[in-house]
Amino acid sequence: MDVAKWSAEITVYGYARVSTEGQTLAVQEVQLAAAGAVKVFSEKISGASAANRKALARALAALKERDVLRVTRLDRLARSTRNLLKVLDAIGKAGAGFKSPADTWADPTTPHGRLMLTVLGGLAEFERELIKARTGEGRERVKARGVHMGRPSTLTPYQQREALARR
Repeated sequence: MDVAKWSAEITVYGYARVSTEGQTLAVQEVQLAAAGAVKVFSEKISGASAANRKALARALAALKERDVLRVTRLDRLARSTRNLLKVLDAIGKAGAGFKSPADTWADPTTPHGRLMLTVLGGLAEFERELIKARTGEGRERVKARGVHMGRPSTLTPYQQREALARR
């Protein structure tokens, strides 16, 4: 097969994501375009909302055999090991590849790359679980001190007593 013809058949897509409305996608979009992405799928959504990432779903649906999906950093693609492996599996099933310029070791087409992705994804998930545990413990300590968490009550203390008395 002619190498020039083969390389002409490859389409590079980009995926850019930021977590909050206050952040900008511009830097990622420029980096992805410079890396050869012909189309960049972008969205502003938390990585924790894996099921709602419509731009990622469109990017995965666009992939054909030998295409490449690029991200600027691995954490833009997934937040948990399970989600990362699920996304990489979808890319692999499409016959496409995955590249991250900041994470050149993360090449899922090699056994070493898959091992590294699994180990590092597991560490990231472990760190996230530790953060959740510490946050939960902090909430419990605050509640134990009698601090009200959540929305303030719409009823006055008198109205609350009245409601309980009538019940």
